[in-house]
Amino acid sequence: MIYFNNIPKDYYSDVVFSNWLEALAISYGVKINNLQYNFVSESILLQMNQDYLKHDTHTDIITFSYVVAPAVEAEIFISIDRMRENAILHHETIENEMLRLLSHGFLHSIGYKDASKEEKSLMTAEENRCIKTFHVKQDKDV
Repeated sequence: MIYFNNIPKDYYSDVVFSNWLEALAISYGVKINNLQYNFVSESILLQMNQDYLKHDTHTDIITFSYVVAPAVEAEIFISIDRMRENAILHHETIENEMLRLLSHGFLHSIGYKDASKEEKSLMTAEENRCIKTFHVKQDKDV
């Protein structure tokens, strides 16, 4: 199951995002057992970063993955404030920034990392691939 808590309702429905994530899971050869996205304030995410990861910095996303692929069981926390700020900063739509964060968390939950320059490069390429599949599907269904 895929759950969305406090998701901004400006764009697509939970069902559209769930269907896209399920299709991504199939393409990556994994099965989503439980994937929960929580949209929270910047201050809540900072507190979580300090409490659980011992990082005293702001972030846009934190992923807690509880199993290893091919199963997916994870809780993902996304800062609504950072999502909107990053969209402006990177001259991107909020929709695409949301897709980037949704895919980023999903990719972390299946084992992708972003600690090194090489890992970040691969993560970005995979995020772009995920976003493209979303838009192809939505354009096809219009």
